[in-house]
Amino acid sequence: MTDYDAIVVGAGPAGCMTAKVCAENGLSVLLLEKDAEIGTPKRCAEGLSLNGFEKAGLKPDKKWCAQAINGAVLWSPSGKSVVMERPDTWGYVLERKIFEKHLARDAIKAGADCMVRATVTDLIKEGGKPVGVKADFLGDEVEFTSKLLIGADGTESKVGRMAGIKTTNVLNDYISGFQYEMAGIEGLDESKIHLWFGNEVAPKGYMWAFPKGDGMANVGGGILSTENAKVSVRSYLERFIAGHPEFFKNASPVEVNAGGIPVSGYMKDAFVGDNVMLVGDAAQQVNPIHGGGMSTGLYAGRICGRVAAEAIASGDLSKRKLLEYEEEWRSTDGTRMDKMLKLRHFLEGLSDKDFEYFADVMKGPELEDIQKGKTKFMLKLLVRKPKLLLYARKYLSG
Repeated sequence: MTDYDAIVVGAGPAGCMTAKVCAENGLSVLLLEKDAEIGTPKRCAEGLSLNGFEKAGLKPDKKWCAQAINGAVLWSPSGKSVVMERPDTWGYVLERKIFEKHLARDAIKAGADCMVRATVTDLIKEGGKPVGVKADFLGDEVEFTSKLLIGADGTESKVGRMAGIKTTNVLNDYISGFQYEMAGIEGLDESKIHLWFGNEVAPKGYMWAFPKGDGMANVGGGILSTENAKVSVRSYLERFIAGHPEFFKNASPVEVNAGGIPVSGYMKDAFVGDNVMLVGDAAQQVNPIHGGGMSTGLYAGRICGRVAAEAIASGDLSKRKLLEYEEEWRSTDGTRMDKMLKLRHFLEGLSDKDFEYFADVMKGPELEDIQKGKTKFMLKLLVRKPKLLLYARKYLSG
């Protein structure tokens, strides 16, 4: 049995960042990953903005930046487009499998130990508090003790559940996602990400294409799990691809990914407890509009790792002390996620005619405001739509 200051379960972006910051602050850290390879399977469209890089304390690297992006195109049900474009780079579509290995490398270089194919099977507890883990490592049973346990193990965190934290989300706050990475795409502006909206396209969701250069792109869709019970998201995606031969006529998949995505913004209950913290998807720290979790998870990992080190240095690992991490995140990224959640609920109630109206009156700079969580301006766009204005005030005026 080996002792550590902190054990981080899950080597995704949030887990790797948390482990790195913990190690940089002098903690002995163990990073555990259940899969055989860090970075696979990927479960996202791989986009990360320059703001996301900056908040994570990272710089883009050509080793894992596949395609520079200077904007976005939003498509209405009838095919109208609204373009947000910058003269310079807005962000990148990554090769996430390489990116996450580099994050893990940085954590290891900072001093963390890392194990793959290590599946946590149970927690070691004393007085009801977690003090370590039991794990299956390549078929062998192993045990590790720690002062602090950090769950970065994804949606409905197993670590969180075993530690007594309520991690279950309501069905209306889950998106079912299905995505192909495709080659042979033609005619798509590869300098921008593309999003298609409409109830026939993807009810209470959207379709996307995130270009990776040279005719490659992540092409997928997400719809609320409640809608997915009627028609699978894969069926919507196949119909979408078939309906856009101008882009996908000669394209074929080279990879397929699917999974559930929490879109509540963050857990409404506490995501810390005595001796335990949750970060990233495990704490549901995901943008409610597009389901992206890399930026929020990386930023949360920086806060989580720093507060973890402070708590261990003070000898106080109580829930009250660890709440400092939660309170800081909720007051920063969490505030923006609140706004994004309201916008998500607003968008879910729009008809296809409403989407067409916004495509007619909305401009590119306004899309950038939405991305920043600024939505009140949308009320001014609805002065000619009194019924829609009344509905919008419910979500966008607060």
